[in-house]
Amino acid sequence: MCTSLTFTTDHTYFGRNLDLEYQFGQQVVITPRNYPFSFQAMPTLKKHYAIIGMATVAEDYPLYAEGVNEKGLYMAGLNFPGNACYPCGSEDGTPAAPYELIPWLLGSCDSVDQAEEKLRSVRILDTPFAPNMPNAPLHWHLADGKRALVAEPMADGLRLFEDPVGVLTNNPTFDFHLTNLNQYMGLSAAQPENRFGGVELRPFGQGMGTLGLPGDWSPASRFVRAAFLKWNSVCERDEISSVSQVFHILDAVAMPRGAVRTPEGKWDLTDYSCCIDGWTGTYYYKTYDNSQITAVSMDEAKREGETLICHPLVTEQQIHFVP
Repeated sequence: MCTSLTFTTDHTYFGRNLDLEYQFGQQVVITPRNYPFSFQAMPTLKKHYAIIGMATVAEDYPLYAEGVNEKGLYMAGLNFPGNACYPCGSEDGTPAAPYELIPWLLGSCDSVDQAEEKLRSVRILDTPFAPNMPNAPLHWHLADGKRALVAEPMADGLRLFEDPVGVLTNNPTFDFHLTNLNQYMGLSAAQPENRFGGVELRPFGQGMGTLGLPGDWSPASRFVRAAFLKWNSVCERDEISSVSQVFHILDAVAMPRGAVRTPEGKWDLTDYSCCIDGWTGTYYYKTYDNSQITAVSMDEAKREGETLICHPLVTEQQIHFVP
């Protein structure tokens, strides 16, 4: 379970909640331009755009959950069980494993337009990183400062959807989520008007224009809630205000422990929330147990080099006590 969104003020920001019932050893990882990206069936990418994002590092290889490159292109993989199908795509297309898509596209593309062109001629393989690490069933959210795209590997091929909302969650397929928004066109941040003729009625509290906004944690409800909050946001245009607003939106769709239990009896919760400034390459995050925002910057010095730069997460709660 996850939520991904775009948010634009003076810069374009990308927000993401990762909701899982377990940890996967994640840390903030910067992949510099000269780190050699090796692929199972493609030539090694010896020089590429620098990338920052959340990843598990296995055998010195960054397995990114989401990231942004130095050109401001964002990509995130979100859970898509029951629908994701590998292999998928063009029979004679460029062969890429699911975990290779983020480094391949962020390493070589400077825009959604370029990434879309590559995706239209890709063959997504069902080849895992390692025998004990099966491929996760995913669909992907791509965005830059101009547009957003959703890529869904289905049994009938790789489907690409323009995303005018700038939001992605999980099942069902993206076209369902767009159609489902039609049911919520009447929602408003303003108070409702009385349309009952001569009956004297008035709102008895603030927020009644949003009666009917779904409050559960299903993917469809989180999509609607995130879309409504994003498009009704009022925010100053500076970076700190924008980052704070993105986290407020993500908080509204985050899962507290105890709200969602999996069929296996485990608690699904928001492991971390992040906001990435696509202009500066700064990665802001907070974890389930540490609500203070931590930032990692991908400055120019970090973009050069040949080795991964890994930042373990600050997971212990940071409380500022006033003397």
